[in-house]
Amino acid sequence: MSDHPHTHPAGPASGGFAPVPPALSQTRRAPINYLNAAYSVRSWLLTLDHKRIGLLYLIGVTFFFFVGGVAATVLRLELMTPGGDVLHSPDAYNRLFTMHGVIMIFFFLVPAIPGVLGNFLLPLMIGARDLAFPRLNLLSWYIYMFGGTAALILLIFGGIDTGWTFYAPFSTTFSNTMVLPAGIAVFITGFSSILTGLNFIVTTHTMRAPGMTWGRLPLFVWAHYATSLIMILGTPVLAIAVLLIGLERLFGIGIFDPALGGDPILFQHLFWFYSHPAVYIMLLPGMAVVNEIVPCFTRRPIFGYKFMAGALLAIAVLGFLVWGHHMFVSGQSMYAGLIFSFLTFFVAVPSAVKVFNWCATMYKGSVRFETPMLYALGFIGLFTIGGVTGLMLGSLGIDVHLHDTYFVVAHFHYIMVGGSIMAFLGGIHFWWPKISGRMYPELWGKLGALVIFVGFNLTFFPQFLLGYLGMPRRYYEYPGEFQVLNVMSTAGASILAVGYIIPLIYFIDSLRKPANAGRNPWRATGLEWQTASPPPTENFAVAPVVTTPPYNYDPAEAEQTPWNPFQPEQEPVHVG
Repeated sequence: MSDHPHTHPAGPASGGFAPVPPALSQTRRAPINYLNAAYSVRSWLLTLDHKRIGLLYLIGVTFFFFVGGVAATVLRLELMTPGGDVLHSPDAYNRLFTMHGVIMIFFFLVPAIPGVLGNFLLPLMIGARDLAFPRLNLLSWYIYMFGGTAALILLIFGGIDTGWTFYAPFSTTFSNTMVLPAGIAVFITGFSSILTGLNFIVTTHTMRAPGMTWGRLPLFVWAHYATSLIMILGTPVLAIAVLLIGLERLFGIGIFDPALGGDPILFQHLFWFYSHPAVYIMLLPGMAVVNEIVPCFTRRPIFGYKFMAGALLAIAVLGFLVWGHHMFVSGQSMYAGLIFSFLTFFVAVPSAVKVFNWCATMYKGSVRFETPMLYALGFIGLFTIGGVTGLMLGSLGIDVHLHDTYFVVAHFHYIMVGGSIMAFLGGIHFWWPKISGRMYPELWGKLGALVIFVGFNLTFFPQFLLGYLGMPRRYYEYPGEFQVLNVMSTAGASILAVGYIIPLIYFIDSLRKPANAGRNPWRATGLEWQTASPPPTENFAVAPVVTTPPYNYDPAEAEQTPWNPFQPEQEPVHVG
């Protein structure tokens, strides 16, 4: 801050500037917030502020996302032609798609929304000063970064060829790659998820603002509460499975190896008992983001709030009961297959409830197609396609034909990329004014959303056709009749890569500009919008008291009042 007195124009007639009174000078200084409270590297690396930890997660997941994305791009370049023209080795191909899967699943999709948006927003949304255990929160980030960095080093300088699923007995007996160190990295990273889930649950139970009853919780909080239950209950099972792989490789204990009296199908049961609920660790936070965006940009209360909250919990519970639909062709009992098939259709009900309620919220709403809403609409459409094709794979007869084909690859990516990543980007765009205090260029935002949507569908929809025609996944070479669809898929991947780079550029560029977002640019009703942008370190100067239900929007007000989110300041909507 300069020692010279601040000045302001004295008027047209004066032809100069006059000193600003001290009181006015004080008000014009940049307010202290979590970003400018301290600038040293130490203040960031040892911070206990949940908002700064959220930004540390943002840096980490963005890095791993682009590492995994580069691997995916090389894979698509390889598959553009039937022969091995890029990697020149089936072993290199196996290691590369394993690196893509491990990085994107364990180090991007699982921690992205809970680690970034959950950390940043959950205390703000319930009126708390921080999470219940700030030191554990920081520790979870260090564990995540240590595990991710170790896995990345191993995957680059040694690699593993088992696929991200680590299937036994290949991973326990026959693979000569660095399975054990990579498994240890994944094992360590699991503690990050457990600590985060524990922190979210305790915070939600014990630190809600006065008046913030369970019936007034934002659905964003409900979704992260449900996700946290899966993190705590499911992650230890994966840790046990990885630990057993290590024990068998090190000591020759017959757990999964049939030659030693083990059962390889046991590993699949353990792995998918975690990994199918893990789909909802990636997906429920995405639903949380859409739950906040849709009411705001339709100016209507969420339709069926209690059913939406119940559906989130139902998805978390039922997700633990359907792991066997990944194993229809593994040799499990046909009667077990029938039960898992039925449960797969049953778990689709709460997901369908959410899609129906989002559409009902938009019905007759004053829909505004700002960038976050475009991502939310993309999520709903792509998630619906992924869900319907998931029901196809949940049918025994169809799954036998489509198992381990590119149909499964397309379905999985419509859920994970079309769902989780679209929601993640929608959430970053929606809360970027709150995180940074700055607005991004809306035209570029809409262009980026359009490019991503087009590129995604061009990449993965042809893979439905490839799978239906019988092209197996994880193959280095393929028959020439599949090339046209693979060329389309590779072209789409190139467009998709450009689409992901566009937001990165304009978000970074927006940081060089003065804060211009205002406290509540979207005129939203959540508690997080009632504090400054960026928020102060303590979140709220005075502890808020909540007296109204969530999503207290008035459709009539939306039609009568002009709305410009890019004005320098907007009056916050009163919560209570």
